[in-house]
Amino acid sequence: MQLSKNFSLAELTKSQTAERMGLDNNPSEGEVENLRLLCERVLQPVRDHFNKVVTISSGYRSDILSRKIGSSSKSQHCLGMAADFEIFGVPNNEVSDWIKENLMFDQLILEFWKPGEPNSGWCHCSYNPEINANRKEYLMAIKNSESLKTEYKPITGLSTDRYAK
Repeated sequence: MQLSKNFSLAELTKSQTAERMGLDNNPSEGEVENLRLLCERVLQPVRDHFNKVVTISSGYRSDILSRKIGSSSKSQHCLGMAADFEIFGVPNNEVSDWIKENLMFDQLILEFWKPGEPNSGWCHCSYNPEINANRKEYLMAIKNSESLKTEYKPITGLSTDRYAK
């Protein structure tokens, strides 16, 4: 089933962990609709703008899959509202800055990107279909070197303003 011109339900629900563990990772009708809107409003415009393949590393996750990989069952991935992705050959901070400036989204996280390492990390973006529910929250996820816990820090402006290329 196609969700948009370049994105299918199969690629937004594929999970090697679910396959390996025999877990059901099939979304409900409402979650499929959320994935369709995520594709139409975020992923397809990114694909069209950069004219390159957008590689999805994580899209929809069932509650049980989310718990098995150590994520929260409250994650927007479990609602079909979020995807983690990158475009090989395009720095992830440039992708996330373009999204921030051009698209409506709920949460945009530049995850584990390191200045000077353009292909480090990935982009996480969510889209909330509820009217006026998209917060346009732009964050950077980093690993605290002492506690080894993930911390989320707001990005004000653009990441390219914050870090020299």
